[in-house]
Amino acid sequence: MLKSFDFGLDQVRPAVVAIDLHRGHLDMDVATMPTSPEVAERVIAANDVLFRWARGAGVPVIHLVTSYRDETEIRANPFWRTRADDPSATRKNVLRHNLEGSPGCTVMPQLQAPGDFVVRTKKRYDCFIGTDLEFTLRAHGINMLLVTGVNTNSCVLATTTAANVRDFAVIVVEDCVDTMDGPALHDAGLACIRTAFGWVMPAVDVIAVLGAPEGVGAP
Repeated sequence: MLKSFDFGLDQVRPAVVAIDLHRGHLDMDVATMPTSPEVAERVIAANDVLFRWARGAGVPVIHLVTSYRDETEIRANPFWRTRADDPSATRKNVLRHNLEGSPGCTVMPQLQAPGDFVVRTKKRYDCFIGTDLEFTLRAHGINMLLVTGVNTNSCVLATTTAANVRDFAVIVVEDCVDTMDGPALHDAGLACIRTAFGWVMPAVDVIAVLGAPEGVGAP
């Protein structure tokens, strides 16, 4: 059944788009906007499995990393500016999150391999804004995004929406995404995505559906 899954594409050309799998969220020793340790451990392990399959199947892995030159680039967002005044907000550290040169701006080392692409100019939830992500995808003939990372209800949701309106097929890999905002908002983000913007599947189903996709080099 899964092998005949219809994504509305004549030929599937996928890439993994891995959002903010960096130390600023997932390394409890340095994270400025951390997930829980349990979420970090689970997300890292799930993405490691998916990435190993992708690299073996010739599917590009593209890491998106949030990075700001200075606090001014963060404060330009009116809502974020107000989070620093709310000690209960999960984004209360946003004005010092992933400033250039900080350890948070590093992809978790166990998730990056030679040959992966890294886009380091992400500054907003939508990974297409202010980056060369779309250029990279189009240049490599990609028409399907396998979206992973954090946070489900912000960057994952915004990027999936942006990809959908650019006419990419999108699968959000359910066990490879999570959020620092708690299970209810994780589930709400996935509900929005599966309703209007793309497919939501666990990694095991993604691998079963795509195998070694047509037109992609074998391991």
